[in-house]
Amino acid sequence: MSEAWPRSTFIKGHGVSTVSEEHGWRRWLGFLPSLILLATVLVYGTGEKVHSRFQQIGEDVWPGYYQIRVDPVAPTCDPNAPVALPTDAAPSDAAAAEDSGDELGDLDDLDDLFGEEEGPSEEQQLEAARKAVELCKSKHAQYKESVAKITTGVKVFRAFETSLGVVVKLGTHYSKHILVLLLLLSSVVTTLRREHIALRVALSQRDHLVSTIAQLATAILMLASGIAFWQIDLREGFVDKTPLHVIWILGFAGLVMANLFLLIKRPDGLLVGGNWGRAAASIPLFSYMGLITGIYFLVAEWHPAGLAIYMSKLTEHKMLYLAVGLYVWVGMLLKQTRLATLSFDIIRPFKMSPELLAFVVVAASALPTAYSGASGIFVIAAGGVIYQELKKAGARTSLALASTAMSGSIGVVLRPCLLVVIVASLNKQVTTDDLFGWGWKIYLLSILLFFLVVVLMKRGALSAEVNGSTLGAAASGFKPLASYIGIFIVIWAIYDFGFGASLNEHTASLILPVIMLFILGFDRWARHQEGEDELDSFGHSCVDATSETTGHIGALLLMMCMSVCLGGIVERSEMMNAFPQVFDSPILAMSVLVFVLVIIGMTMDPYGAVILVTASIADVAYKNGIDAVHFWMVVLVAFELGYLTPPVALNHLLTRQVVGGDDPVPEPGASFYARYERYLMPMLILATTLVITAFVPFAMESIYP
Repeated sequence: MSEAWPRSTFIKGHGVSTVSEEHGWRRWLGFLPSLILLATVLVYGTGEKVHSRFQQIGEDVWPGYYQIRVDPVAPTCDPNAPVALPTDAAPSDAAAAEDSGDELGDLDDLDDLFGEEEGPSEEQQLEAARKAVELCKSKHAQYKESVAKITTGVKVFRAFETSLGVVVKLGTHYSKHILVLLLLLSSVVTTLRREHIALRVALSQRDHLVSTIAQLATAILMLASGIAFWQIDLREGFVDKTPLHVIWILGFAGLVMANLFLLIKRPDGLLVGGNWGRAAASIPLFSYMGLITGIYFLVAEWHPAGLAIYMSKLTEHKMLYLAVGLYVWVGMLLKQTRLATLSFDIIRPFKMSPELLAFVVVAASALPTAYSGASGIFVIAAGGVIYQELKKAGARTSLALASTAMSGSIGVVLRPCLLVVIVASLNKQVTTDDLFGWGWKIYLLSILLFFLVVVLMKRGALSAEVNGSTLGAAASGFKPLASYIGIFIVIWAIYDFGFGASLNEHTASLILPVIMLFILGFDRWARHQEGEDELDSFGHSCVDATSETTGHIGALLLMMCMSVCLGGIVERSEMMNAFPQVFDSPILAMSVLVFVLVIIGMTMDPYGAVILVTASIADVAYKNGIDAVHFWMVVLVAFELGYLTPPVALNHLLTRQVVGGDDPVPEPGASFYARYERYLMPMLILATTLVITAFVPFAMESIYP
């Protein structure tokens, strides 16, 4: 991946300002639209489960509730009608033949051939008439019974239940529109803050000029492509798609205007001059992808709508990508609390040696990483605290940086990580249960390897104080955290037992934001009670968290869109035809695939990379006899290795940004490993994990066929 300027900051001169320092329309644009859209997703996302639960409650309280959810309609039949033969009975066949003359005389021959069909007897007609009257009386009785059941309580309950059903229906219908609005509005905000993901931050005037012009060109291509796509659908008669097209076009126009604004009103404090190479590196990655894709469709295929068509494919899995936004929100709300600090209050009394503390931190960080949806989100949310605690324990800078970067990498294979859910959604050959089941094994392997590397590279004895006093201090440190855990359990129980929505990979993105909002509210109340009067209020903290979320979403979802587009041209250009489809053995195929997957992980965000791998590489693995679960576990590990591998090494860049300061200066005469430990340690651990994950199963199959 690439450098992502911290979402909590924007460039202002040579320094950095928090989003809380934004004023006016930028501040409102930064949080209010995202807050409304994310809250809407929460309402209708959980509404389906809640609605089903209310219907069940209605049936339990009022048996037959499904019949009185709407006012019953009175039957039109007469229950007092006499039982008699129909007065409009049809004449006999013979009489009909006589009335019709010779024109139907030929029917006699058919009757002789097939036999004459006799009509119902009078007795049968009377029986049918009696049944009709009985049915009519039953309908009237049922109607009276239903009317009698509609009490005031039923009316109030069903008004709420049916209204909730309408909300769920509307949310489901407009979920695509919500996703596109969230993507485009956030992208405009991210553009204005200059927070898009790039190899380096634009610091000089030349950097800013080159980066902004590239983004402007990309936005113009998007706008032209969006208009062309709309025109195609209008010609084909898909008028119902017009509102969505309008949102896309207005969003692209907003990106054009935002970049024009930055060209006209250049930020203050930019360095004079600049270097062309550094300027090129400051162009956001989404812009590179967009320019490549847009130019390809214009030049190679003359298909101006191609870029917009592939961008719109993101809406095919709308709930998954809306979940990305919700997980980002969870991470930023977590950052506003003191949960990370309180967690260290439990560990700190044991006075662990730096290496042992690093191991414990990385092992324990896996669970919150899984619940944050992505490794980078957790690094931004908790990386600063992790680094400072390791430094306080005496850890060398390189070890602290390496451990902080890895803190967000180990847990991506654990339930309920969204990345695994996306893999299972796009690939019917695997299930979340399959992947998460093997994920625990990958996690344990990675942690074991981390421990072995720590032991081999330690600069002192691994030690910890464990006695009565340390255990007592740890227990005292746990007491403040217990309240937060209690809030988590209570809200989880409400959703599980009250709404029938258990906390799993399908519901975590909907439940966790609610939990974090309550935790943040309690955190602010508790800290004010402890005398922290200068602390921001709950509302102010929510604004800051949501504003940071907007920057993340704009950068991440736009990258994902462009990754889909890039995958599209890879598929359409038949580039994969040049890639061998069949290898001499599965081991050889896996060797080639591992190399390719690591390269992809180094250059793309994992969500977009999953889309690309699904469309272009996964079939190669299947054709060569590689088990689908085995292949995708390799993919997940390879992506995390790419996240930690130079020259990009996104998690390292995020770590340096939340930590601040310059890179550590190596000691004179230090070994190659010591000079680059912050890179080499994570690479060594995850590369070894990748090799074992990729090739040991083949060896096991040969031993135990």
